[in-house]
Amino acid sequence: MSRTKPHEIVERALELSTADGCVVIADEESSANLRWAGNALTTNGVTRGRTLTVIATVDGKEGTASGVVSRSAVTAADLEPLVRAAEAAARGAGPAEDAQPLVTGTPASPDFTDGPAETSSAVFADFAPALGEAFARARAGGRELYGFANHELVTTYVGTSTGLRLRHDQPNGTLELNAKSPDRSRSAWAGRATRDFKDVDPTVLDAELAVRLGWAERKVELPAGRYETLLPPTAVADLLIYQMWSAAARDAVEGRTVFSKPGGGTRIGEQLSRLPLTLRSDPHSPGLESAPFVIAHSSGDDASVFDNGLPVPATEWISGGELARLTTTRHSSALTGLPLSPAFGNLILDGGGDKSLEEMVAGTERGLLLTCLWYIREVDPATLLLTGLTRDGVYLVENGQVTGEVNNFRFNESPVDLLSRASEAGRTEKTLPREWGDWFTRAAMPALRIPDFNMSSVSKGV
Repeated sequence: MSRTKPHEIVERALELSTADGCVVIADEESSANLRWAGNALTTNGVTRGRTLTVIATVDGKEGTASGVVSRSAVTAADLEPLVRAAEAAARGAGPAEDAQPLVTGTPASPDFTDGPAETSSAVFADFAPALGEAFARARAGGRELYGFANHELVTTYVGTSTGLRLRHDQPNGTLELNAKSPDRSRSAWAGRATRDFKDVDPTVLDAELAVRLGWAERKVELPAGRYETLLPPTAVADLLIYQMWSAAARDAVEGRTVFSKPGGGTRIGEQLSRLPLTLRSDPHSPGLESAPFVIAHSSGDDASVFDNGLPVPATEWISGGELARLTTTRHSSALTGLPLSPAFGNLILDGGGDKSLEEMVAGTERGLLLTCLWYIREVDPATLLLTGLTRDGVYLVENGQVTGEVNNFRFNESPVDLLSRASEAGRTEKTLPREWGDWFTRAAMPALRIPDFNMSSVSKGV
């Protein structure tokens, strides 16, 4: 089975199907990674894998039911039992609320019958020597580098009984670098997202971290309270990704989210920010390319297995500060009367600003500069109140200069509310979300200035 081409597996599974409808998704995965600690490589590796998902649909008097079964390491002997298991699951299920006719008409991918794209350790050919140089510089500067680099390539094949034959290659790379003082009393973090590791330089990140460790030599204790705060792009990404994960149209219409309008309906058309912020997704955005069609392994609030293969257009979720769209499937679009807006594979915030984070620091009389956020959790879905912690450096800015490192905090904020209070947006740039980097990496964000960010309590020992 490992020598069988993925498109042949998809075709064979479709041939085996006896259901009224069938969708087969084959995900071919390959990854390469490097890890290091204390200025030395520790491990490296390459992995390969395959996951096959079969979605069977069965028509009945009361409606259409669906059954979904996914398995990894599928052998030739496993293929028919997998198809039968999906069909049995469909026949044993009640009518699917999101049932729609399977998608037709999406043009076939010209490379559908080609073998999958694969990564290897060669992706680090230029990066690894630069990492060695960063180790040497860090050692000479009295700091220790820890971190990892990971690159994966997932080729997805989608075939359906209605004739769709689609393929998408998704490269995804992440670099996380942490610098520590030898006594571990100071720590700083930097991360990057990349498609191929040709646009990341660990020596540049090491130099940035060296500056931050220098800032941390002076410690300042501050109490909880509201502070003017500069949120870097990574923190903005983490907050807005969660906001979009909470932007299902049906939930809003049913009065269950921050996007629900008091008295009924949604807040679409409402001004969310006084800044000209535009939050958008575009599968063809350079450097952030994502699947131009729906790939749904299961159904949920913002996805439907019946929508597999549906084209995903460029979409503005917030336009000029005004809420413009909420995520919908074909089912929830019909249910709510809102436009069809499939879920997204990347997220971009444009704020009209051109200042770098350093320039925004220079324009700050007194405030805090964050590095990143982590352990973000929802407190209240009705307001999208989130809580979480700062991590790896909170710095005091006075008269345009960073003057020291302050203690970490727990924060309580709603990203929707933050957008309404933001007083400045910087230059949009590609960034790696620290908290959600295992699930979502294709983001471009500006830094945001928040006049009164709520540091609700001091966090010790983080």
